[in-house]
Amino acid sequence: MRNFYILFLIGIFFSSCKEDVLPKPKAYLRLQYPTTTYKKVVVAKPYSFEVSSNAEILEQPNFWRQIKYPKLKATIDITYRPVKNNLRELLTESEKLVYEHAVKAEEIITTNFENFDRRVFSSMQEISGNAASQIQFHVTDSTDNFIRGALYFYAKPNYDSILPAVDYIKKDIMRLIETFEWEK
Repeated sequence: MRNFYILFLIGIFFSSCKEDVLPKPKAYLRLQYPTTTYKKVVVAKPYSFEVSSNAEILEQPNFWRQIKYPKLKATIDITYRPVKNNLRELLTESEKLVYEHAVKAEEIITTNFENFDRRVFSSMQEISGNAASQIQFHVTDSTDNFIRGALYFYAKPNYDSILPAVDYIKKDIMRLIETFEWEK
């Protein structure tokens, strides 16, 4: 009988060494975006830039534009203002509009761009967190022209869900800034 108990205990010992069965984690949707090609957008005046062929351009009064991404339910709103000895005021206003999102933002990262040959000076702010706008930027020639842009989605902000789309559009915004030219 003693041998039976020893064998029984050894059997329980070996059978209890299995790993716990855990449920599989939820799968995430793999998003695939189309390959981007770019086309130059020439506005009557005073500026031009390249934009994704996957986007639609809507003309607005006063050289303002709206770049729509219908499949991503997003837009880049671009506003134009002439500089009339008020560059500091325009830059302060642009910065103020960025930092209005600081309440919901986890982090705001600024990247500056300069192209002295084309007189293009720009700053782009990436806003992480559940803010209403994830990317904002401005472009100026520092003497006559000022452009401000902001990315918006037609959805309640959920940063984790829209992050792949933000990264996709961020490349387009960077291309817009890199190809930006002031018309003479």
